Amino acid sequence: MKKADGYGNFEATEVTISAEANGKLLAFNVEEGNQLEANTSIGIIDTTQLYLSKLQLLASKKTIASKSANVLSQNSILQEQLKTTLIEQKRIKNMFAENAATQRQVDEINGKVNVLKQQINSVGTQNAPISNEAKSIDAQVAKINDQIQKSYIINPIKGTVLAKYAQTNEITSFGKPLYKIADISEMTLRVYVSETQLPQLKIGQKVSVKIDNGNEMKNFDGLVSWISSSAEFTPKVIQTKEERVNLVYAVKVKVKNDGSLKIGMPAEMWMN
Repeated sequence: MKKADGYGNFEATEVTISAEANGKLLAFNVEEGNQLEANTSIGIIDTTQLYLSKLQLLASKKTIASKSANVLSQNSILQEQLKTTLIEQKRIKNMFAENAATQRQVDEINGKVNVLKQQINSVGTQNAPISNEAKSIDAQVAKINDQIQKSYIINPIKGTVLAKYAQTNEITSFGKPLYKIADISEMTLRVYVSETQLPQLKIGQKVSVKIDNGNEMKNFDGLVSWISSSAEFTPKVIQTKEERVNLVYAVKVKVKNDGSLKIGMPAEMWMN
């Protein structure tokens, strides 16, 4: 009786989703076996403390904005005074050129211009730390907004929930696992073939995959997606003790799942 060309088990890429915030799980709508779509909101962690901190920062920003407004108002007044004084300076210089004004008048108007310029620079210096403080608060608000956003639990991939690790109203923390999910619409069968079989396989090749189905075998279409470039000893789960000491190559076969394939289920690969 002809034997299968390879034996192995089905696997899928399992992703453990963890909390990205600290607090109480106010809602967590996940159950094992649920089919979830990508980018679906499935829960929320309490954001009350974050929201209150944000309000406090926004209040501080208003106070800073008021200080800045006063400084800018002073600057505007000084700029207007400088504008008027510069006009006066030009007039006196013209009069001095026509011997209609004294050197003392020129010196006095030059002095006024210099004083106003120094006052304007001083006001600008006063506003710099206020502006930096406002930028610091903006950065803190942005950080809290990011923390609030991460308090919403968003499922990242389409798949089936394999395990649930938390319940509504539990206290969670950053990095704590919440659930495990995997896309099992397409499964991967990892099988092992001998060196003599290797030349008959290539990536993209169609093969047959069979699983036990009562007294018969159920057939699936498979596609070779990966072939190991190095040999290894046959895994202990494979066949007899004699076969387990042979050097083999791992092969991955993609198989569309009709719902009957499970992670860890044994299967056979047959080359067409």
